[in-house]
This record gives sequence, C-alpha cells and structure tokens, in this order.
Amino acid sequence: MSLLIPDSGLLFWMLLIFAVVFGILAKFGFPVITKMIAKRREHIDNSLRLAEEAEVRLGQMKQEHARIIAQAREEQGQILKEAAQERDSIIRQAQAQAQDEARKILDEAKTRIDAEKESALREIRSQVALLSVQIAEKIMRKELSSDQAHIDLISRMIDEASASHSSKNN
Repeated sequence: MSLLIPDSGLLFWMLLIFAVVFGILAKFGFPVITKMIAKRREHIDNSLRLAEEAEVRLGQMKQEHARIIAQAREEQGQILKEAAQERDSIIRQAQAQAQDEARKILDEAKTRIDAEKESALREIRSQVALLSVQIAEKIMRKELSSDQAHIDLISRMIDEASASHSSKNN
C-alpha cells in the first residue's frame, strides 16, 4: 500500500477515535470554549461601550472645562474692571480732598495775611499819626510863637478844610 492512502482498518479506527474525541469535545470542550468566547466578546463589548462613554464624558468635561475657563476669564475681566474703577474713584476722591485741603490752607493763609496786613497798617497809621502829632507839635511850637502866627494858621486850616470838603461834594 501506499503511504498516502491508509488501510481501511486504520481508517475505521481513525474515524472512530476522531468521532469519540469530537463527541467529548462537543459535550465538554466546545460549550466551555463557546462560553469563554462569549464572555470575552461581552467583555470586549463592555470595554468598547465604557470607552465610548468615557470618550463622551471626556468631551463633556472638556466643554465644561472650557466653559469654566471662559467664565473665570470673564470674572477676572470684571474684577479687573471693577478694581480699575475703584482705583480711579479713590484717586479722584484723593485729588478732590487734596484740592479742598489746599483751598482751605490757602484761604486760611489769605485770611491770616489780610489780618496781619490790617494789623500792620493800623500800627503804621498809629505810628504815623503819633509821629505827625509830634512833628506838628514841634513845628507849632517853633512857628506859633506870636499871636498873628496863630491866627494865620487857623485861617489856613479853615480854608483847607472847606476846600477839601467842597472837592469831596463835587
């Protein structure tokens, strides 16, 4: 016989052993293998579903993250704007207060200067009047040694008083 073609007896036993092994595998091995493949398929499907859910959640989280960042930037801009307004308000108030203080100080200084000026003028007038009286007294003593000089002085004073009085009325 040829090596490639088996004997009929050998072929019978080979088919019988194959049928027994196939039967045992079909009864005990294939269900276990099928269950394992089904479990594996289910596990892979679950993993894919979870991966898709995770991807969706990741997309949602990215959107939420972008929204939170945009909101934070908006709040930051608003806070900076409010801070700038507050700063400007404080500066304006400080400038107004400084101007008021400067105005008060200047007014007080002007008042003090005017008071001191009036006081100095009064003092000068009193000193001038005193000196005038003293000078007039000395001049009068010298010039009014005679009665005629008294009469001439009185006449001259009356003329001057009436002249100044008439010039004021005009």
